Amino acid sequence: MKATVIATFFGVFLTCTYTAKDATKKTKKAKLYVPQIDCDVKAGKIINPEFIAKCPPGCQDVKYRVYGTDIYASFSSVCNAAIHSGIIDNTGGKILVQKVAGHSGYRGSFSNGVRSLSLPRWRESFLVSEGKPRKGVTYPTTLEYSSSKSTTVKSEPKKPEQDLKGMKSADTANTSEKALEEGDTVRKENQTTPVPTPATQMATTTPTPMTTTTDPSTTMPQPTKTPAATRTTAAAAKTRPGLHRVRDMGSSSVHPAYASVVAAAARQVQAAQGRGQNTAFRGTSTSASNSNILRHNTAMETDSWKPGLNLFYTGFSSKEELNPKPLEPISQGNQNCKVDLSFLMDGSWSIGKRRFQLQKRFLGNVAQALGIGSAGPLMGIVQYGDDPSTEFNLKTYANSKDLRNAIEKIQQKGGLSNVGKALSFVNKNFFLDANGNRGGAPNVVVVMVDGWPTDRVEEASRLARESGINIFFVTVEAAAQSEKQNVIEPNFVDKAVCRTSGFYSINVPSWFSLHKVVQPLVKRVCDTDQLACSKTCLNSADIGFVIDGSSSVGTGNFRTVLQFVANISKEFEISDTDTRIGAVQYTYEQRLEFSFDKHSTKQDVLNAIKRISYWSGGTSTGAAISYASEQLFSKSKPNKRKIMILITDGRSYDDVSMPAMAAHQNGVIAYSIGVAWAAPDELEAIASDPAKEHSFFVDEFDNLYRYVNQLIQNICTEFNSQPRN
Repeated sequence: MKATVIATFFGVFLTCTYTAKDATKKTKKAKLYVPQIDCDVKAGKIINPEFIAKCPPGCQDVKYRVYGTDIYASFSSVCNAAIHSGIIDNTGGKILVQKVAGHSGYRGSFSNGVRSLSLPRWRESFLVSEGKPRKGVTYPTTLEYSSSKSTTVKSEPKKPEQDLKGMKSADTANTSEKALEEGDTVRKENQTTPVPTPATQMATTTPTPMTTTTDPSTTMPQPTKTPAATRTTAAAAKTRPGLHRVRDMGSSSVHPAYASVVAAAARQVQAAQGRGQNTAFRGTSTSASNSNILRHNTAMETDSWKPGLNLFYTGFSSKEELNPKPLEPISQGNQNCKVDLSFLMDGSWSIGKRRFQLQKRFLGNVAQALGIGSAGPLMGIVQYGDDPSTEFNLKTYANSKDLRNAIEKIQQKGGLSNVGKALSFVNKNFFLDANGNRGGAPNVVVVMVDGWPTDRVEEASRLARESGINIFFVTVEAAAQSEKQNVIEPNFVDKAVCRTSGFYSINVPSWFSLHKVVQPLVKRVCDTDQLACSKTCLNSADIGFVIDGSSSVGTGNFRTVLQFVANISKEFEISDTDTRIGAVQYTYEQRLEFSFDKHSTKQDVLNAIKRISYWSGGTSTGAAISYASEQLFSKSKPNKRKIMILITDGRSYDDVSMPAMAAHQNGVIAYSIGVAWAAPDELEAIASDPAKEHSFFVDEFDNLYRYVNQLIQNICTEFNSQPRN
C-alpha cells in the first residue's frame, strides 16, 4: 500500500515537472515578428529610430546606392549598406538598424562587393549591426514609413472597449492628416512619433500622423455630457499643433481667433444640451470652422492652452466667430519663377518699429509680385536678431494672399543684427525636404539689413554658397562716413555674394523708398539662368587632371593633350566658390603644375594649361595617382566633388590598382582616358565603378576631342544621381 502511494506521488510529481518544462519551452519559443523590407528602402523613409528588419536576397546591386562607410547617410539603401558593412551577404537576412545624427561628410569605399559613394553632408545617419535585439529594447513589429509604404502584421481580435478606443484614434488621425494636407506644418522640435497600440494597428496602411507632446486632456476643460462624435472632433482640433510662438506676450494667452471659435462651440453645445438636442452635427461643423481658423492664424502656440481660461471675452462678434474666413485655395503660381526662397528679415532693435512695419509691407508686396504657388515660387521667412528663428517655412503657405496676411502678423524680435548667425541657421535648417524644399528648384536667400551686421558674414556666406544657395543682399541706409569705424566687416556684401557685379546686391538709401526695388528684386530672383550659385554638375567640383608626360607621348601629341584638357575645363564654371581646376604632370617623377586655389577665373586656368611644358621620361602612373591624392585632393574643399581625370598612352611601370583604390576610398571619382598603347586592364582599375562609364580608349591622340562631350555628360549624369540635401 505504501509503495503504491509513493509510486502515485512520484508519478504526479513527474507529470507536473514535465508540464512546467513544456510551458517554459513554449514561452521561450515565442519569437519577435521581424518585418521584411525591400532592397530599395532607404533608412530615411522609415520613421522608427531603431528597428530590426529582414532583407530579401538580391540586394547587392549598383542601383541600390550606398553613401558612407560604417556610418551611412540615411539616403542609402538599408539592405545594401548591411551588405557593404558585412552584416549580411546577398542572400539576405536579419539586421539591426539604429538612427544617429547627420554627419558633415561620408567616405565612400569598396567593401564586400559593394561600392559605397562619398557624400559631403547629410542630415541623418544610421548604423547597421547583427539582427539581434538589444536587452531592454522593444522593437516594432510594424515599421512606420514617411511615404505610403508600410509593413503590417495581424493583430489579435480586439475587446469591445479596444474597438471604441480604436474608433477614436482613427477619427483623430484622420482629422490630423486632413489638416496637415491642407497646408499647415508642425515644427520639428515639437513633434514625437506616437507608439502604435493594438487598437491603432488595425489598419496601418498609411503612416501614423505626427502629433505634439501636449496632452490633449489638459488643453481645455471638457463638457461632462457630450456625444462621442462631438468629443472626437473636438479632440482632433485640440491636438492640432501651432506653428510658431507669439512673441512679446507676457502670459501664455490663447490666440483670440482660436478662442472665439471654441467659445462659440461651447455655447452651441450648452444651448443644445439645455434644449435636449443632439449636438453631434453642430460639433462637427464647428470643428471644421476651427480647422479654418487654425490654418488662417498660424501664430498660435499649443502650450498656451490652459485649464480654466476664460474663453468668452475675445473681442469678436458672433458673426466673426461662426463664419471664419477660410484659406485661399492652393495656387499653381508663376510657373516662370520656380525658386525656393527664404527672406532673412531684420528684427534687430536698430530698425525701430516704424521701419519694421515698412519692411513687412515690402515683403508682402514681394510675395504678391512673385505669384506664390505650388508650381512656381515658394517663400518662407526667418527673422533674425540675437538669434534667428523661422517664422514659416516653404510649405506653410501656397498662395500670395495667405502669405501676405501672415507677414502682417509677424512681431519684432529685437536684439543685435547677427546676419552671419542667421545665414548659418538657414544653411543648416531651412532648405530641408521636411520644410518643403523641392530639390529641383534653386535655393535663394534674400538678406534684409538695416545699416550693417553686428557679426561676420564671410565664412557663413561661403559655406551657404558651397551648399548651392544663391545669396542676395538688400541693404538699407548704409553706414555714413562717420559710422564706418563701427562696421565689423567692411565690404561685407562683396564678401558674402558669389558675384560682385551688382546682380546679387541692392542698396536702398531709405526705408521709405524700399517699395521701388520690389520689381527689380523679383526679376532677379526669378532669372534662374543667372542664378550661378546654384549647385550644378558644372560649378561644384574640384577637378584634378593627371597628365602623362612620358617620352612615348612626344611634343606634338602633348600639345594635343593640353588642348583636350583646356576643352574640358572651359565647359565648367570656374571661380573660388564654383568649380576649381588643378593639374599634375608625371613621368617617373611627378610635378604639381598648379593647385586648386591657384587660379580663380576661367581665363587664368586656360592660360595656365597653355603654359605647361612637356617633361619627357618614363611612366609611373601608380605613383602619380598617389601624388595627386596627397598634393591635390587632400586640399579639396569639404563640399566639393573630387574628380580625377587621368590621361595616359601606355602601360605603367608600377602598380596602379592599390593607389587607385586608396583614392576611391577617399572619395575621389576617377576617370581614365587611354590612348594608343594604354593597357585596358589598368584603365579599368584606375576608373571608379562602373568602369565602363568612367574609362575611355582612343586609338590616337587626334581623336581625343571626340570624348569631351561624352566625358562631361557622364560627370553630369553621375552628379544628378546624387541625393540633394
